[in-house]
Amino acid sequence: MNVEDYYPEGKRWWVRLHEKGGKRHEMPAHHKLEQFIDEYLDAAGIRDAGKTSLFRSAAGKTGRLTDNAMHRVDAYQMIRRRTAEAGFSIKLGCHVFRATGITAYLEAGGTLENAQLMAAHESPRTTKLYDRTGDEITLDEVERITI
Repeated sequence: MNVEDYYPEGKRWWVRLHEKGGKRHEMPAHHKLEQFIDEYLDAAGIRDAGKTSLFRSAAGKTGRLTDNAMHRVDAYQMIRRRTAEAGFSIKLGCHVFRATGITAYLEAGGTLENAQLMAAHESPRTTKLYDRTGDEITLDEVERITI
């Protein structure tokens, strides 16, 4: 994404996502995303940087951002470091966030059709692969087993 891919439309801010195959997917930003991106743009001093990369690589361990776009491998390694620091014993990657977002949306009463639109999936079957709402087994279900 470039800085210009976070833009106002009416009273809301929107994000323009660049999907596989050159597709663009535009949708309104969640109010928390607005807050986080606004704080990041101000801290990085890149709010008016238009066509430059939104997410930038860091200059070593200096904490300073470069003008170069963050590579997908760097993003993956950052996620791995942060999840390990948070105490997760299993290795988590970027795709976990997609499944978490879809699951949280569905658990909050959202529909599979709207989840499909937000995820920019061609098929509801693809979206269903990310749905983790049925992963919890309750004690009541276990107690149905008669031995």
